[in-house]
Parts: sequence; C-alpha cells; structure tokens
Amino acid sequence: MYLRCHKRLKDGKEHRYWSVVESVRTRRGVHQRQLLYLGELNDSQQAQWCSALDVLDESHDCVKQMSLFPDDRMPPPEVANPVQIRLSQMTLRHPRQWGGCWLAMELWNQLELDSFWGPRLPDSRKGTGWINVLKTLVAYRLLDPGSEWRLHRDWFRNSAMADLLGEDDSVAAKDTLYRCLDKLCEHKAGLFSSLKQRWADLFGASYDVLLYDLTSTYFECDPPEDADGLKRFGYSRDKRSDCVQVVIALIVTPEGFPVAYEVMPGNTSDKTTLPDFLRKIEKQYGRMNRLWIMDRGIPTEDALEQMRAEGASYLVGTPRGRLTKLEDQLFAEPWKKVQEQIEVKLARAGEDLYVLTRSGGRRDKEQSMRRRKLKKLWNRLHQIRGMKNLKRDALLLKLGAARQDAGKAWGLIDIQLPEPRQPVTSDTFAFRLNRQKLRKARRGEGTYLLRTNLTAGNPEELWKQYIVLTEVEQAFKELKHDLNIRPVYHQKDVRIESHIFVSFLSYCLQVTLKQRAKVKAPGLTPRAILEKFKAMQMIDVHLPTTDGRNLILPRYTQPEKDLQLLLHQLNLTLPDQPPPRLEELKKKCSADL
Repeated sequence: MYLRCHKRLKDGKEHRYWSVVESVRTRRGVHQRQLLYLGELNDSQQAQWCSALDVLDESHDCVKQMSLFPDDRMPPPEVANPVQIRLSQMTLRHPRQWGGCWLAMELWNQLELDSFWGPRLPDSRKGTGWINVLKTLVAYRLLDPGSEWRLHRDWFRNSAMADLLGEDDSVAAKDTLYRCLDKLCEHKAGLFSSLKQRWADLFGASYDVLLYDLTSTYFECDPPEDADGLKRFGYSRDKRSDCVQVVIALIVTPEGFPVAYEVMPGNTSDKTTLPDFLRKIEKQYGRMNRLWIMDRGIPTEDALEQMRAEGASYLVGTPRGRLTKLEDQLFAEPWKKVQEQIEVKLARAGEDLYVLTRSGGRRDKEQSMRRRKLKKLWNRLHQIRGMKNLKRDALLLKLGAARQDAGKAWGLIDIQLPEPRQPVTSDTFAFRLNRQKLRKARRGEGTYLLRTNLTAGNPEELWKQYIVLTEVEQAFKELKHDLNIRPVYHQKDVRIESHIFVSFLSYCLQVTLKQRAKVKAPGLTPRAILEKFKAMQMIDVHLPTTDGRNLILPRYTQPEKDLQLLLHQLNLTLPDQPPPRLEELKKKCSADL
C-alpha cells in the first residue's frame, strides 16, 4: 500500500487529492485499487483557498479548526492553526471490522429500538451506558457469535463498535456484560409488542396467521443438582441426548417475524405447551380469530377442542395412524394435482376436514431410504444365519443391534426365533418379507395428513398455508447455525434466558434485513449480505506533523462495486468519515511503551 496523489485543475488553480491505494496484479497488468480516501491537502499559497478541518486536539481536550498542508508546502502567514504533515512517514494502524457493525446499528435504528430501550436501560450513576452495552451484545451475536468472555477479550477491540457508539473498552468489560444480561428479560413482552407495531409500519406485517413450533438447545456442562431449574434431560432435537437442555417454544408470522417465545425446562412435553401459549397471545395481542399452523405432536384433542370453543382456526399435521380410520373414505377419492409433484385428497370427519397430501419428491426420498435400510437388514440377517456355533443369547444381541440400525424397515420382515435352549439352525431361525406390510408402506410413502377446522374446501390453499410452517423451522435454523444459540454455557436460569433473549433480539435484526432484501436483493441471504459488509474495515491513518504531534484520521475502507450496488438497492447511505484527532507524539510513544 502507498499514497497516490491525484491532481486536478479547477478555476485556474491546482488541487491535490490523496488516497491510500494498493496494487493488484491481473492478467491485463497491474491496477491500482483505492482503499482509503484522505481528501485534499492545501497546496495553494493564498489564504482564501485554504480549507479547514475540525480536529480534536487531545492535548487541550477541545475541537479546533486546522488547515492541513503537506510538509513540502509552506502555509501562508494569514492561515490560523496551520499543520504540516509528513506524508512520507504515514502509517496505518488498528484495522478493525466496521461494515457489519455499522449495518447492525442501522437495522437497530430502523426498528427504533433506542426509543424502546432508552427509558428501560438508563445510564448508571457511574456513567455506564447500558443501552450501548446491549447494542454491543446484539451486534456481536449477529456478526460473530460466541461467549461473552470472547467478546471481552478479543472481538470488541477488533471491531469498530467503540467508534460507532462513542465508547471505550469499559463497555465490553466482562462484569458489565453479565450485569447487562441481568436487566433484560423483564422487558421481553414489551419488546415484542413494540416490534409488532414497527414491523407492521415497515412491512405491513399482519398477525392473523401464526406458526407455532418447538425446539431444544443443549448445554456443555455437568447435570444440575437443582431439581427446579431449566436444565433437564429430555428429547433432544439436536441428537445430544447426553446433554441437559432447555426447550424453546416459538411463534412467528408466515414472513418469519417472531411474535413470542418461551424458555421451558428441558423435559417439557410438546403437548403441554399449547394452552398456555394460546392464553399468552390472547392477553398480549387481544382476541382474534387467528389461524394457528402447527406440526403434528403439539396439539392434543383437548387443546383442539378448546380452540374450536374459542373460535380459533387451526391447520395441523396429523399422525399417520389416523389414516386407518379414514382409509376407506380417503382412498376412494381421486388424487387432485395442486402443484408439480403435489397431489391431495379431502375427507371430512365430524367438525374437521382432513387433507391427505402426497409429494413426489418426498415419496422418492422415503422410498430410497426404505430400500437402502431393507437391503442392508436383509443382508445382515443372512450373515447372522450363516454364523456357526451361534448361541441363542448371542443371536438376540445381534438381532437387537440390527433392529436399531434398520429402523422402520424392521417391521417389514417376519422373523422366527428359536425357543429357549433350542439350538440356532436354519429351521429354528428363519425370516421372510411381509409383502402385505410392504405394499402398505409403499402406499403411504411420500404422504402426510393435515387436519383443519376451516370451512374452506380448497385443498390447494390449505396445502399452501401449511407449507409456510417451514418458516418457523428456518427461524430455528438461523438461531442455531447463524446466531449460535447452542451450546449454552451459562449456569444460572436468569442468564440462560438472557442469552436466548439476546439471540432473539439479534434474530429480529436479521429478519428485518431479510425483509429489506426480499424485494431489492432477493438472491442474497441475510448472512451473505452481512459477510459482504464485514469486508469493510476501519483503519487509523497516522500522519506525523512537523511540530512533533500526530494527526490520526480514522477511515473506513471504500466499498467495492458490488457492495456499492447493494447499498443503493437497500437504500442505505454510508455516513461521513469520522473526524480526525491530534495528539502529542511523545504521549503516544510513552503509552505504547
């Protein structure tokens, strides 16, 4: 990297503009790419042509207007506060990530979160800006999630949050971060009420259709001794049954806007969560004949009866076991094609309408999985039967392992076992394929059953409404993978809930960015946009002066062309470069020592 001077004649006068550039070697030769634009330094010998900068003079703790001149030009005697800088001794220091932090704060401002958190997180008596601590936690979770200890030790100093917030390292002090977490959860309900109105203003979000689902997130810690805490062993969606966990219930709109969430003990049963959530949403958002879309296993018959009594609508997945009661009615009806590779049938039972859906892609996937499992099981059974001197107890152990590996394919084979104390021979140990069960399994592959109390009988509309349930699954995916909500390392229940609260607040910023990009940049995910912005760095340009001081110009790097286009599409305008500051060189050197 080096300095480049661009000269321009204007009104008969010569102006020189300075930039920090780097050379890039390509197939067509070497090109110069501008990294930082430093602007014009005064070259004229006439005072009226001189421009001044507001510079923070740290030695006197005040802002002065100063005129900058290169060291090869003498400033006119009429100029007040002239400063000559040694361009040949320029250094670049303290590179830090700026673009992603700035975008996170832009999203924060679009949601008007300052107006919500300002009265709820006032500054402490010692001057701690709690709202800035929260901004740091949320931006960290959005951009480069990790532990609060990592934020304190590493991330904050390598980011431009201090520049954007006008704060120092005390914002990221370890104890300060934890104390801020303790202040958040009591405002959860108020936050989502505020965001509901803000998303309605920005994107016209409506809340008459809600998606409800549950997930779990695990801990990397020893099992708890407290019997009343949140950390519990339970059914793990993360395939980590060896770890304690908490269960998270989430309600989102079809666009992905979170409406409410709840953190529950890790052993909570899915079927017990719905009634409380219905009352909570009714209390917070008022009564409305909403449509609730849920996966199978969540609503019980009692919960559905309660929803019907209160006038709520539902569209839920239903276990395949209910197909046996509707088999005659459903399979007598012809399939109706609603989309490429999607067919449906309708059947009514009592007050509910059932929709049997068959997906060609899902059928092919399940068929392939079944064939692979069945083939592997069949070969394994032949291997076991060919073993010599095999005792019955050893046979049962091997069959148990094969059954666990085969899954549902095990039920397609009828197996004859030897009686106790009988030798294992081809006569006492035999197996055959149950073709009747196989035909039934084939018939059900690629199908799933929906249940609703809606009066509309258009199966295509019902299927399209149910398919948006993938939006809540996408929300869980982004929370777990993009925002690293798992694993959790906190031990206290209040910190566990605060950790999840900050993650959801970061998700609110991400889903806002997602909706912004949906129209203007539909080909980019929010994570891809954040990665592009994270390429913009901030660098301190140090320019020694001829009088023994040091002029520091904090400058963010120039965006590449694709990022400039993205800024235009998202209707975002980069701020002005930060003001320079002037400090005593000796003071700086002693601080470095």
